[in-house]
Formats: sequence, structure tokens, C-alpha cells
Amino acid sequence: MDFDYSAKVVDLRARLTGFMTENVYPAEAPFAAEVLANRQNGNAWIPTKVIEALKAKARGAALWNLFLPESEYGAGLTNLEYAPLCEIMGRSWIAPEVFNCNAPDTGNMETLVRYANDEQKRRWLVPLLAGEIRSAFAMSEPDVASSDATNIKASIARDGDHYVINGRKWWTTGGPDPRCKILIFMGKTDAANPDRHKQQSMILIPVDTPGVKLVRVLSVFGYDDAPHGHGEFDFDNVRVPVGNILLGEGRGFEIAQGRLGPGRIHHCMRLIGQAERALDYLCRRATSRVAFGRAIADHTVTQERIANARIAIDQARLLVLHAAWKMDVAGNKAAKKEIAMIKVAAPLMACQVIDWAMQVHGAAGVGDDFPLAFFYAQARTLRFADGPDEVHRNQIAKLELAEHLPSKGGS
Repeated sequence: MDFDYSAKVVDLRARLTGFMTENVYPAEAPFAAEVLANRQNGNAWIPTKVIEALKAKARGAALWNLFLPESEYGAGLTNLEYAPLCEIMGRSWIAPEVFNCNAPDTGNMETLVRYANDEQKRRWLVPLLAGEIRSAFAMSEPDVASSDATNIKASIARDGDHYVINGRKWWTTGGPDPRCKILIFMGKTDAANPDRHKQQSMILIPVDTPGVKLVRVLSVFGYDDAPHGHGEFDFDNVRVPVGNILLGEGRGFEIAQGRLGPGRIHHCMRLIGQAERALDYLCRRATSRVAFGRAIADHTVTQERIANARIAIDQARLLVLHAAWKMDVAGNKAAKKEIAMIKVAAPLMACQVIDWAMQVHGAAGVGDDFPLAFFYAQARTLRFADGPDEVHRNQIAKLELAEHLPSKGGS
């Protein structure tokens, strides 16, 4: 395997880094101020002018839709080529949307590219690729352990030329955003099917369909993440045309596995960048503050943490690059163990590095003068998103054990 950057990636990294320095980092404070002003005026969910202006600049700079490997719609980058670019975007919480490379839209666009028919692509994929609308993915439910997707109870029932949807979903990321126009909804079309992985289907539900109700906005460690955020939705006899089904009845679990693989690795790529920036904050703070007569950086406990942070970040990066490489050469399914490994390793690494950075900042580390507390909230949440650590560890162990069972071809 070769992790050297191609000439194309070298050029994109330079252009992306320059754009971040010139446009994105300076826009973080104005973005926060605009959201605060909107909140004080009674509506924090108004899309910001700051982001919309940056999106126009990024598109003009040809730094747009850099994901989507093996697709006519993206930039023609492999997962391995996209990894260092996604890492750079991960250094700022506002950056992914600026380049139209933000969750959950990237995962939803990949789902539509792979599984949608031509009409579904025309209606929903095209405006998503243009950054004109946003989307959400409705799978987790408040009343069941959704780490096991076969547990979901929401129903999708055929009624003539329509499906009728009932159920409640939560942690629907992006759902409260007023630009969110389409939900990819997972429910059961055949709860009696003896194959638990053939009971589910996925269907497209426009947010303005009668019966779709945003019950509440959910916060994470006190952050509502406006104007994006997470929502709890109720679906009460929601009727959509039969043509809104994705791929066909009983294919929902299959689609979920295809969707979550790339989404998981994108999260991990961004976490590498977030951890790098946290380490930057740690080092700057440690060299600029004095405690007990010495710079904080001169205390051996700080030096040990800096060293361990560098080791942990580089270890996680290599795991991510290896997973991306395997996805490219062998396919997402063949790389499922590697994807599961990084989904455990990267959030744990980021949480630890960010925690060390917060500790060096003292009380300032848990406030909003620095982004570290928000970084931590994001990183800690990703130990649940797209499957909790425990599920991924179980899968890793089962795949590893399978290689040692004679009946499975092991030695």
C-alpha cells in the first residue's frame, strides 16, 4: 500500500489549506456571533449569511463535493485521496458545510447515488449536490435499543399506490435545519419476515409531508448546534408515493450498511483534524502560560501528554488511511473490520487529546472562549453515532475469531 499523495491531492491540499486560512478560520467568530444574534432575536435556526457566502466562494474555487468516490458526481477522488482533505476540513466545525462535505448530507448523497432511481436523483440528489437544500437520516428510535437496527419499530405499510409511515425517530441529525427538505427514513415493511435483516426498508419522505412533526430539538452537552442540530420527529400516518421507496422492500438493512461505511470513515477523518487542532491549542497554551515559576510546557506531565497526543493522532491517522485504502482496493464490505476499528479508535483518541488540551487551558477549557468544549461534545457524541463502540468491538472480535475457526478456512 502507498499512502503518498498524488499530484492531484498535493494541489488540492494546498488550495484547501489556503482557503481555510484565508476564509474559514477567520469566519468562525462571525459565524458564532451571527448565530448568537439570531438566537437573541428569537430564532437561532436561521441559516447564516457567513456560511452561505463561504459556500459560494468554495464552489467558485472548485473546492466542492470532494467526496463521492467512483461516482460521476464528485471530484473523482478515491477514499484514500479524500482522507487528507477531509482531515483538513475537520479542523473547523464550520468547514465541512462550506465545501458541501458535511454529515449527514454526504452519507445521504452517497445513498442516493448508489440506490436511488433516476427520478429520485433528479428531485433530491441534484439540489443536494448543489448545496441548495439539506437532508437528514431517520433511523434511531427512542423506545428501542437502536444500536441493533433490527429492533426498530417504525412501520412502512403499503396502501395502494402509497406507503403509510408511522413511528417516532430521534437524533435525526440536520432535521431541525430549515433547509432540510428530505428525510431518508428506515422502517419495517415486513415485521413477520423470519430473516430479521429483510424486514426493513428505506423510503424518502419530504419534510413538509402532512403528518411529519418536529417534536423537539435535542442538545448535546448543552449545545443545540443551531442552525443544524438534532431532532426528534413524530410520523403520524404519513403518506408518500410508492415510488419513494429506495431499491425495494426489504433492502433497508443492506442500504444502511452501504451508507454507514463511508460515513463512518468520514467522521474519523474529520476527528483527526479536530484532534490536530486541539493539540495546536494545547501547545500554544502550554508555551504561553506560567505556573509555579515555569512555563506549563516545561512541566513533565505536560510534555508527556503532548508526546502521547502526537503518538495517538498518528496511530489513528494510519488506521484511517489503511481503512480508506482497503475500501478502495477491495470494497466497503471487505473493509468492514478496518472501518469498525477506526470507528472505535478515532473518537477515543480525539476525546483524550481534546481532554488534555482542555486541562492545560484550565477553566477556560470548558468555556466558549475556545472551541475545545464544543470539540469534546462532538467527539464524545461520535462514540454513539453510526453505531456505538460496543457494537464495533463485537464485530471486530467476531471477524477476528472467524479467521481462526477451521470451518471458516482458518488454520
